[in-house]
Amino acid sequence: MSRPLRLGTRGSWLAMMQSDLVAGMLRRQGHQVELVTVVTDGDRRPIDLSPGVGVFVTALEQALLDGAVDVAVHSAKDVPLVMRDGLVIAAFPAPREDPRDALCTTRGGHTLDTLPAGATFGTDSPRRAGFVLSHRPDLVHRPIHGNVDTRLRRLGAGEVDALVLAASGLDRLGSSGRIDHRLAPEVVPPAPGQGILAVQCRSDDAEVRGLLEGIDHPDIRLAVRTERRVLETTGGSCRAPVGALALVGGGQVRLLAGAAAPDGSERRVLSLEGGTTEAEALRLAEEAGAQLMNMVVQYVA
Repeated sequence: MSRPLRLGTRGSWLAMMQSDLVAGMLRRQGHQVELVTVVTDGDRRPIDLSPGVGVFVTALEQALLDGAVDVAVHSAKDVPLVMRDGLVIAAFPAPREDPRDALCTTRGGHTLDTLPAGATFGTDSPRRAGFVLSHRPDLVHRPIHGNVDTRLRRLGAGEVDALVLAASGLDRLGSSGRIDHRLAPEVVPPAPGQGILAVQCRSDDAEVRGLLEGIDHPDIRLAVRTERRVLETTGGSCRAPVGALALVGGGQVRLLAGAAAPDGSERRVLSLEGGTTEAEALRLAEEAGAQLMNMVVQYVA
């Protein structure tokens, strides 16, 4: 480009770190990049904001549509299934960070199994709440909203005994030491796309799309498409109590998918394997989603 590429980012520390990663990839390919901070609803009212679809995404998408930025970086798990007209995810770059959820506790040293009965854990995710409670029904769920920085401050203030949040966010922040227990995907299946960055641009901007193709990773794109197709098939949104993890390699896709009642009273986890063509992977995802649909529909109505 004849001018620097304007990369839109949220203002939180994690979002800035993620945007810096993508900016670095593009700079290594010889492109000039300028970071532009965009304030989202999820950052403006981080404590009292009611959870909802797209609270960390909508403002960045609008900045793209308005021409204020050329590129936006999202956590793939936060991107709504239905893309706004005129936008496209042009790159899912490598590497994928740890897709698992993490347990952080106030005093440290606990695992999910060793938290005392009656301990409180914070999350605003129905998926995390449901799977944790299905494994430990003697724990107490407390809704905790906001970005990672806000949630960690509330943990430090003693509002809850533990937090459950994405391990990838803490790893990218250099805060892996805050993690007491990385939760097995079989116990808490991760959100579709967790640990993956999604780089978005305007669909009619051929020049920028061409630049971003250089940092797209086909295996990661296949994994996130497979995971999101599970969710799509169930009829849920990114707020649905559905987890999916696709591992692509060795000529096959291994898919783990699950759903849970938000109160932990019901859960189901599936494991399937298939080929690595897009058609085969999406068929696998649709099979898993169809098996989970009846459970999910009652919690997303």
